[in-house]
Amino acid sequence: MHALRRLSLLGVFVCLVSTISLVVPAQAQVTAFMQAVAEAAAKDKDIAAFYKANGYKPIWTGKTNRDKQRRSAFLKAIGSAGVHGLPAARYEPEKLKTNLRSVRSERDLGRLEVELSRLFLLYARDIQTGILTPRRVDSGLVREVPLRSRTSILTAFAKSSPSGFIKSLPPKDPEYARLMKEKMRFEKLIGKGGWGQAVKASSLKPGASGKAVVQLRNRLIAMGYLKRTSTQSYDEKMKQAVALFQRDHGLFTDGVAGKGTMAAINISPEVRLTQIMVAMERERWINMNRGKRHIWVNLTDFHARIVDNGKITFETRSVIGANQQDRRSPEFSDVMEHMVINPTWNVPRSIATKEYLPMLQKDPYAIRHMNLINTRGQIVSREGMDFTQFDEKNFPFDLKEPPSRGNALGLVKFMFPNRHNIYLHDTPAKSLFGRERRAFSHGCIRLNDPFDFAYTLLAKQTRDPQTFFQQRLATGRETVVELEQHVPVHLVYRTAFTKPKGKIQFRGDVYGRDAKIWRALQNAGVALRSVRG
Repeated sequence: MHALRRLSLLGVFVCLVSTISLVVPAQAQVTAFMQAVAEAAAKDKDIAAFYKANGYKPIWTGKTNRDKQRRSAFLKAIGSAGVHGLPAARYEPEKLKTNLRSVRSERDLGRLEVELSRLFLLYARDIQTGILTPRRVDSGLVREVPLRSRTSILTAFAKSSPSGFIKSLPPKDPEYARLMKEKMRFEKLIGKGGWGQAVKASSLKPGASGKAVVQLRNRLIAMGYLKRTSTQSYDEKMKQAVALFQRDHGLFTDGVAGKGTMAAINISPEVRLTQIMVAMERERWINMNRGKRHIWVNLTDFHARIVDNGKITFETRSVIGANQQDRRSPEFSDVMEHMVINPTWNVPRSIATKEYLPMLQKDPYAIRHMNLINTRGQIVSREGMDFTQFDEKNFPFDLKEPPSRGNALGLVKFMFPNRHNIYLHDTPAKSLFGRERRAFSHGCIRLNDPFDFAYTLLAKQTRDPQTFFQQRLATGRETVVELEQHVPVHLVYRTAFTKPKGKIQFRGDVYGRDAKIWRALQNAGVALRSVRG
């Protein structure tokens, strides 16, 4: 039905253009058209610059085959916008239809020319770099979206194959294509009724039987984790199926459907679909060259990975910022320049005044492992010091923790200088890596295997990275090691992501950011779809 409607609309458009071309004298139509384009484009400096540069010639409303191809390709793109999780109504197909029917003069045609360019640029930006502006959704979304020049987009489009250019707009990373495939799969799944009845139990253990176990069995079968069976008991095969489910959802793989696992099992496919669509929007935000070698830190997955030519070459567990207003890890990309072996911890002022000053007020000799530093950079004695005279505003000292095995940063930190003061580092608090959800830090990313992480980075510039690192570590002195090849770092937040092989992965919305993004997408006109097959 949509296809027929688009063809009908395009037919009306072509007929109108042909009629106008026949009845208006050549000299008059050029002048009137140019004036109308210039007037309409004046409201948009990018579009105005494009038409000024091309002599106010049409790229949409002309009679050439290329103009017809552009119209056809764009109308087709609007028609399939929903496949990408974009709101088709945002590109005003009904308004466009009305404007097409109301063309009566060259001036009308000029205004329509500019309107088509405006709508095309809106579509191009949406599918290329996202519908939303991240920082308007959540303060932790500090990512700089790689927006393209709108004038350059129009210029390139005018010189390119229309259909080919439009196909080139979405992100090229394989993850985007896999997410889109999963989106379509979930839409079909929802159209068929989803995964069936939810499991009416808060938890179940192996050996259990009864109605809830049958519900769990049926749901695992529907999800593809268990082969069809008539068992009514929580047997070994069901335990293995639960373990596989847990693996794909970032849970402990003990095969026991405890409270957390059961909650994840009962999440509806509709909710999972929203996660996929949010992930697609996030993928558009980072539509850029990520680097042949880069570091990928997925906050919700509590892992940091080194990626070389699209393949993970190293990964380790991570601890991220706690879910508190001033401790959540932000999302952004930067470039790692160096590592610091035996680092000094320069305590951020917010931590010094909010956490350590109250301790000093109770006991001037508290936190003995830290030095008080005055404005001259000198270590200050605490003897006779009355810390009760200071507060968060007038505390005159910096706090520094010298290098040691007990240092809060551990024995190495990895620096990608940024205004958020976020970096990757070691930690003496190793027990936290055994937790399922690992959100405990002040915002920086702690690594479970920092030495191996360092060796992998250094392997690009030294034959024996382990000896190189250990020799500098053994000195006990703070040592800066420059990376000869700087490495892009991407701090991302994906509650839905794929693998080249295997099932889609889902994680929890640790900071509630995905929920905010989904509400913002809905406000922009994005909606869930189901496909009945």
